[in-house]
Amino acid sequence: MMRHRASSLKIVDIRGIATSFPVQQSVTLGIGRAVKRDALIVKVTTESDLVGWGESHHGRAPGAIAQLINTTLRQLVLGMDASDVVGIWNRIYIRQLMSHGMGQACAMAMSGLDQALWDIRGKAVGWPLYRLLGGAARPVPAYAGGISLGFQPSGELVEEALALKEQGYRAIKLRFGDGATRDIERLVAVHKALGDSMSIMVDANTSYTIADVRAVMPAMSEHGVLWLEEPFAPHDYRSYRTAATLGATPLAAGENHFTRFEFSRLIEEGAVQIIQPDLSKAGGITEVQRIAAMASAEKLSINPHTLASGLNMAASIHCLCAIDNSGYFEADVARENLFRDQLTSGLEKLDAEGCVHPPEGPGLGIEVDEEFLTAHPLIDGPAYV
Repeated sequence: MMRHRASSLKIVDIRGIATSFPVQQSVTLGIGRAVKRDALIVKVTTESDLVGWGESHHGRAPGAIAQLINTTLRQLVLGMDASDVVGIWNRIYIRQLMSHGMGQACAMAMSGLDQALWDIRGKAVGWPLYRLLGGAARPVPAYAGGISLGFQPSGELVEEALALKEQGYRAIKLRFGDGATRDIERLVAVHKALGDSMSIMVDANTSYTIADVRAVMPAMSEHGVLWLEEPFAPHDYRSYRTAATLGATPLAAGENHFTRFEFSRLIEEGAVQIIQPDLSKAGGITEVQRIAAMASAEKLSINPHTLASGLNMAASIHCLCAIDNSGYFEADVARENLFRDQLTSGLEKLDAEGCVHPPEGPGLGIEVDEEFLTAHPLIDGPAYV
């Protein structure tokens, strides 16, 4: 097994690469109708030619986030030791995130960089990430989510849900935000078709009001919904506090919160019971480990939001195998995701118990097809309309 001396892990190149593809089978959610999918891949190269890969969330501005990586972050980090993940995180925080802004954009940019550094660390010692983080390989329960199960006639939604059940999923996330009446109709239809064979979560994608929550709470309770995700904007703490008093269904949030400093308030507020950091948004693997520890102290589970390629998916699974308060893994079951199916490889399929397992290769254990990135350059314009 190859070992790399620490001195050979000097960072000599950092690249943020934005990539897109048009969506042929569009899905409508609370945030709009998908017309394309974007991803932002980060490549870090060391002096010894060891390469690490990560994924930053595109933030609906993938070209801008890539430019931030390729200029500001590159200038801050080039020449540092790739194994010094905490030192690199702190340098970006002090020099950029804390004092000069770019806030959420910087958090997303540094998340993919941090993933790539952990990928290098694992490759340097020949260990999969979960082992490097102090965890162990184990099954992680998965739910069917991602860009799927959108606003459509109840019959079509039931067909999609039943097909996912046949694939082995034991939990599924429906999309709310199409008006309380239609949302409830879809929930009732899917629950009637599935019975108690699959757990159901729902996600309003920040499009609800307090009145909407009040209207759907009885139906969610009746049909055993596990959580109501992001009914409001992430900064609307007052509405979250109010909504938490309206019924028994727990509230979930976190995919649009950034770094432990925002999660600190989210947890302290006490309204949200399901914590959902995204490893491509919240500050990367280094920061999500800190967020998980804070949540563990309050007996709250971590259920990461995932997007869009196998890199972020693998990072999420590895991290869930290395914390004591792991919840569900969100599987992107979109019928069309070239980032999952062509750009990256190495993820195992769902097992017979509806669980996923971490890749066993060193680092993230994911292979990246660089020719795909060349063949699929950034498509300008919004991803949702």
